[in-house]
Amino acid sequence: MAEVQAEQNVSTKLPVSDQTNKKTPLSEFWKKFKKQRLAMVSGVFILLLFIVAVTGPFIAPYSSEEPDYDHVLEGPSFEHLAGTDAYGRDIFSRILEGTKISLFVGLVSVFLGAVCGTFLGLISGYYGKWLDSIIMRFCDILFAFPGILLAIGIIAILGPGLENVVIAIAIFSVPIFARIVRSSTLSVKSTVYVEATKSIGAKHRRIIWKHIFPGTVSSIIVYFTMRIGSAILIAASLSFLGLGAQPPTPEWGAMLSSGRDYLNTAPHVTFFPGMAIFVTVLAFNLLGDGLRDALDPKIKD
Repeated sequence: MAEVQAEQNVSTKLPVSDQTNKKTPLSEFWKKFKKQRLAMVSGVFILLLFIVAVTGPFIAPYSSEEPDYDHVLEGPSFEHLAGTDAYGRDIFSRILEGTKISLFVGLVSVFLGAVCGTFLGLISGYYGKWLDSIIMRFCDILFAFPGILLAIGIIAILGPGLENVVIAIAIFSVPIFARIVRSSTLSVKSTVYVEATKSIGAKHRRIIWKHIFPGTVSSIIVYFTMRIGSAILIAASLSFLGLGAQPPTPEWGAMLSSGRDYLNTAPHVTFFPGMAIFVTVLAFNLLGDGLRDALDPKIKD
């Protein structure tokens, strides 16, 4: 009895000591990610952007749409930190409120594209054969068009507006996610544990969503993050061309478009919205790079 009790004491103590030294996937991710200084800074900046998107209408010093013809095209000052536009509207307030629009378009459009693309990629990679050929040829057709031209074509059919911009960006995001998920699915599909699951008669749906899909999540997260920056840039481009947000909506691309006639006399009208687009897109790209390095198992410390 004494020996049994001693063995039990040892067995109860060992897991406690092992748990303190055990490396979980989350701890491993954080250990790698916190070494990515630029990604960390970008993450903090993006977090601030989301806070601004929620609180923008409340912290903006002026109305984003109400004109003030007594302060037309004024340069940056203590009263108007980023100056005013051709209607006397405070540019800083419009940028704050435009943050919500840009993030909304970027997140929703990429999310819709990711959901559809992930579904198609899983089906294509798992079932293969003629179904794989049909899905991949459909993706090839979409790949034949440059992203911005495809978006312009879709907007030309659906009509201008932010809702249609979201649809356009989502459509040309689908084939990229489908390709990425299909590649990951083919890799995970050939692993031993998936083959063992098939051998015991598990249903295809269970195999796909319980065993294969988790192996594709890291790739989806990385590209999802980087794609948001591209979506914001393309949405701003469409608004700049008059196909996206319509005046007086304080969208960054539309603000650039309205200020292009004053580049020589009032460059601040385009400078500050342009910097907002540049910094935001750069932050998402740097965060995506950091996530890729942290989630890639091939990259060692």
